Amino acid sequence: MTANMTKNDRVEAALKGDDVDRVPVSAWWHDYVREWSAADLAETTLEAYREYDWDFVKVNPRFCYYAEPWGTDYTRYSDRMPEPKTIAVQDASGLPKIKAVDGTAGAFAEQLESLELIASGLDGEAPFVQTVFSPLAVLSRITGSTPAVQQMIQEAPEALEEALGAITETIGVYAEACLDAGASGIFYAAVEWGSSEFISGADYDRFGRPYDEKILEAVAVAPFNVLHVCRNNNHLPRLLDYSVAAFHWDARGEANPSLADIRALTDRALMGGVDYRRTMRRGGPADVGTEAAEALDETGGRRFLLAPNCSIDPTSPEQNLFALVEAVLA
Repeated sequence: MTANMTKNDRVEAALKGDDVDRVPVSAWWHDYVREWSAADLAETTLEAYREYDWDFVKVNPRFCYYAEPWGTDYTRYSDRMPEPKTIAVQDASGLPKIKAVDGTAGAFAEQLESLELIASGLDGEAPFVQTVFSPLAVLSRITGSTPAVQQMIQEAPEALEEALGAITETIGVYAEACLDAGASGIFYAAVEWGSSEFISGADYDRFGRPYDEKILEAVAVAPFNVLHVCRNNNHLPRLLDYSVAAFHWDARGEANPSLADIRALTDRALMGGVDYRRTMRRGGPADVGTEAAEALDETGGRRFLLAPNCSIDPTSPEQNLFALVEAVLA
């Protein structure tokens, strides 16, 4: 072990598989009220960082901001996720309307401003990553419907590829701008498209992988890019060649690979370990501690960053968050 590491050094060492004084830890959630402006998002992000003394920060913006530049509007609520209100593209006939837009303007500019505020607030004390959705996930938010995109795959694959290419061009520019704003990398989220329950492996190879790779290539210089593969029955074993520093997934989800499974298949860092719904929201501190200890045992505490397996419910008990931190201090 190495004594008295800074947060930056601790995270860097964990990503490389070097000795650490302790495993880095963090967690994240939505603030449904304050995620709608740059200043408020930065403020709530920094508040959580300071309260729990995270080793790294994963910025958790409202998920619908990716749809807004293409004309889809969402209704906001104070206690749950936004819901689509005005949908710009409802079916395959609307795909030609999806063109590349400025990845540094509009809702993207708002997010970049928030990142600059977060960077200023952190003042180099800890690394942070910005959430970036995959083009398939962006299209799901533009259409307001995953089934709509599934139907496009069957009915209009060529038009879908054109639209995904335009989205990729935009998100690639935005992802690079996130680094310029101070982020140490991107938290690249496939969301539902990371699961075989929503897309086959063959279709993902056509409609997911080529666009993922272009965006990850655009930010390849960043030291802290993370691939987040969501949901049960996920595609993670097919994606271990992606150029990222760490993989994050629900290792406790149904039919998903465990931490030990993936550790045996890659030399990249792993992130997660604690059930984000059952344990973080409805369990107690002892349950959090037990799952954290299991994760540390599975990974040997090397090349590992402890976190919930996905974004937690904002009503999760505060004592469970402190228990997450205490698990790496024990």
